[in-house]
Amino acid sequence: MKTIILAGLFASTSAFAQEASKPDAAATATATTAESEAGTVVVTATRTPTTIDRVAASVTILDKAAIDRNQDLTVADLLLRTPGVSLSRNGGYGTNTSLRIRGAEADQTVVVIDGVKLNDPSAAGGGYNFANLLVGDASRIEVLRGPQSILWGSQAIGGVVNIVTPLPTRELEGSFDVESGSRQTVSARAGLGGRTGPLAWRIGGQSFTTDGISVIAPAFGGREKDGYTNRSMTGRAVLDIAHGVSADVRGYYSSGRADLDSTTADTADYTLNREFVGYAGLNVDLFDARLRNRVAYGYTDTDRDNYGPARARQKSFDSAGRNQRLEYQGSFAIATGWDATFGVENERSRFRSVSPSASLAVPVPAPARGKAEITGIYGQLSGQVVEGLTLTGGIRNDDHSRYGAKTLVSGGGVWVLPTGTVLRGNYSEGFKAPTLYQLYSEYGNQALAPEQAHGWEAGAEQRFLGGRIAVGGTYFERRTSDQIIFSSCPARPTVAANPLCFQPGTTTVRSGFYQNISRAFARGIEAVGRAQIGRLSLDSNYSWTVSEDRSPGATYGNWLPRRPRHAANASATYTLAGGASLGAAVRWSGMTFDNAANTTRLDDYTLVDLRAELPISDTVRLFARTENVFDEKYQTTYRYGTLGRSVYAGLRGRF
Repeated sequence: MKTIILAGLFASTSAFAQEASKPDAAATATATTAESEAGTVVVTATRTPTTIDRVAASVTILDKAAIDRNQDLTVADLLLRTPGVSLSRNGGYGTNTSLRIRGAEADQTVVVIDGVKLNDPSAAGGGYNFANLLVGDASRIEVLRGPQSILWGSQAIGGVVNIVTPLPTRELEGSFDVESGSRQTVSARAGLGGRTGPLAWRIGGQSFTTDGISVIAPAFGGREKDGYTNRSMTGRAVLDIAHGVSADVRGYYSSGRADLDSTTADTADYTLNREFVGYAGLNVDLFDARLRNRVAYGYTDTDRDNYGPARARQKSFDSAGRNQRLEYQGSFAIATGWDATFGVENERSRFRSVSPSASLAVPVPAPARGKAEITGIYGQLSGQVVEGLTLTGGIRNDDHSRYGAKTLVSGGGVWVLPTGTVLRGNYSEGFKAPTLYQLYSEYGNQALAPEQAHGWEAGAEQRFLGGRIAVGGTYFERRTSDQIIFSSCPARPTVAANPLCFQPGTTTVRSGFYQNISRAFARGIEAVGRAQIGRLSLDSNYSWTVSEDRSPGATYGNWLPRRPRHAANASATYTLAGGASLGAAVRWSGMTFDNAANTTRLDDYTLVDLRAELPISDTVRLFARTENVFDEKYQTTYRYGTLGRSVYAGLRGRF
């Protein structure tokens, strides 16, 4: 009897004849022929390819055409054009770059390249520094906004950024982009790949260099230029071993050098940053691909070193962070319109950090070290209960080596009406354990508790003329408790009054420490609009984000630093009959504050960009752009410089 039930469950009858989606965030985002003709967009940041009309969360997708059209050099600048995203940068290219989604902390965003999470255990908040992430060989970038911890685990409180590099579809194909411009900036990128029998492969590389600008703004004494260089490589290969069985490997490497200044003056200091991401996986399809399985190993390695040539001991900072990740993920096509995603993952993190004295007479102290392990089990069910209405629910349990088990839940729905109206709503929770740096560094506090968050959103989109015109809006709220902040110590602390101002178990004074005192509340509205009117493409968005400190005390109700309450983007592109195009983009950011006390104001600013493309042949195009046309002076971080008017031109090839 049991055999009969199992056979019936996996039989490919007319009611069940379907395949499960690939359980992989780096899967090729393809739809069926009918769906593609209907303009269906497929999302992979949900960890399985899913049509966008079945995704309950807010998502923005930048495909290769959009990436090329915008002409941005860094991923951070591309993302800044999307709803709900703000950015602060400590100078020009290569300097510390923090990206925030819906007013969350920068380290509460998960960044993924080809299915591998890019968090740095040696960073203060454990998040990802976008300084060295160039657009490179990216073919697709997706932004999921709001807590996403069910599928992506600890840290995904603000959202998820998913970056996917391409796999070839032809025997041999390639691409290149070469450009040069202001401040001796030169960028050269190339990618090559092919498909031969059971093997598909692609490699890509990019070199970038610029003389840059002064990290410290001229108004605060910055005079000399601070340059930046970056070299990066990506690679992917998939081998079909047998029917329904394949193996794949992926890799990413980046090496950057950026000149630095002190907080008050020009210096000759510089930083070196090296990042490596590796992945190996085995994919097995069962029961006519109704059950797809993926077993994988991922590894990330980040090394950061700072140097001061004027010091007797030149190295001033040395840190390294490692992540090893084992995971199983499965997807099961239960019935037509009903799918399940589930998995188990284990992540082990280590870090090392030390700040040597400038004096050679002072021995280099033993580095701070720490390690942690977290194991997660998750499952998500998505079902079309009636035509056009898809409901999704999920649950996750994370077991942390220090903080024990934590269970999270989520639920939502999306309803596509015959009128072209799409309604979305969801509730989700987030959980972020303290980072190794916050626990074990010279500023660490081993009494820290995990950060926790929960949020909800509701929105609607209306499509006209077969989707050529669309407008939409979303309202969201998020509450965060036990948020971890850095607290500075007074000049002469006492053990009685300021016990945490001393390194644990010693009388050594430290400048500050991490503690759980913060509560934060965020709410906002995201409005979007797009239109394709003949040869004219229009795109716009507006974000109203109130992100407030709700900690008891003097800062209650204050704006969280570097989060503008108002921001807007608009762009227009006109394509001429011969294939040439002209475009313009505008970004307006409202005022914000640089500090928690809200005493240092950063003024609002408006940036205007112009761009153009001209086809030289069927495969090669000439492009040019001017950024910050009106040479606006502004700051995203107090005292730090920003790029003025910049002009670039280059060639792009796709073959």
